Amino acid sequence: MQRPVEGYVARSTGLRILWSREHASLAWAAVEHSRPTWASRSGDPDMWGQCDEYCLYHARILSYCELINPLGSALALEVEEILHDEHSKYQHVVVFQSKSFGKVLLLDGVIQITDRDEMAYQEMIAHIPLFSHPNPETVLIVGGGDGGVIRECFKHKSVKEVHICEIDQMVIDVSKKYFPKIAMAWDDPRVKLHCGDAAEYIQRPENFGRFDVIISDTSDPVGPAAALFEPTFYANMARALKPGGRIATQGESMWNDLELICRLVEGVKSLGVFSSVEYATTQIPTYPMGQIGFIVCAKPEEGEEAAGRVRKADDEAKAVTAKASCRIPVRRVTDEPMEYYTSELHEAAFVLPRFLVRALEEAAAKSEGAVKKPRVEGEQSQE
Repeated sequence: MQRPVEGYVARSTGLRILWSREHASLAWAAVEHSRPTWASRSGDPDMWGQCDEYCLYHARILSYCELINPLGSALALEVEEILHDEHSKYQHVVVFQSKSFGKVLLLDGVIQITDRDEMAYQEMIAHIPLFSHPNPETVLIVGGGDGGVIRECFKHKSVKEVHICEIDQMVIDVSKKYFPKIAMAWDDPRVKLHCGDAAEYIQRPENFGRFDVIISDTSDPVGPAAALFEPTFYANMARALKPGGRIATQGESMWNDLELICRLVEGVKSLGVFSSVEYATTQIPTYPMGQIGFIVCAKPEEGEEAAGRVRKADDEAKAVTAKASCRIPVRRVTDEPMEYYTSELHEAAFVLPRFLVRALEEAAAKSEGAVKKPRVEGEQSQE
């Protein structure tokens, strides 16, 4: 089986960029035994092929396909030109010009941003925690090397410093070059860059009680990023927050990662350090299944208690949760130049479909049963 054009093979997980000089109908990819297969719709047997890793062919454009495992569905974008293709110390960085979504940034084959729809993610992950805080001054961003979340932070006049912990300098450099409108805030003197491992940075004693808001704009929970999707990381973030602080993290898709979402929400609740732990959602066409979510947490003010699982049915705990939840913005959008976020959309982001609500309730009930104290024979019930 021959390939339609000469090319080269590069490492990736889930990315297939398919090119063909002669067969423009080549437009889909599938996985068979963990190996990508491609073929032309014309059915020409000479055009069928297979390779162990993704093939990026330097030829006339065809399409980009990102396979979404384990469901086996795919997103395709028509590619006009490859603008950047390089391996950093940490990942494969690609930028291409698409036909309908502008420039597209890929990291290890996964779409991070596009010119057309980036605001649906950047604005929501930034403004949900920022607008739920009365006076955010010091912000920490984990990841976010493209600079979009920094840009959104400075739409809040109270913000005095934005610390960003990005491990890959190449992501920053590429974003400045190809996405200047997204990376426009990188040169602001209020930005403090820490190029390194966020899991290590956030545990430094000088960061304890330092930040009003923490925004974790991370990649998927694979490889080094997996540690950022564990309750331990949330405990460390809570320690780095000031009283009354807010957190928003990339929380994966409800359509692909339901089990992960439920496990993470319950795991973070079990820490007993937040007054609320909730899942919010936004719609973005070029992310898996057109949807991505956020794990949103609120730390109690000084003197208030966290709404722990044991007390969650008490009226006092409910009052604490209502006061500290991020569901309702405590400040309203006025003249900030938003393209996606609104105060109404902020509240709507927490209105979830029934299947997700049910899954979260079932996970909570299961966790309740796991931590429930066994009743000693003869002991009277306190209920």
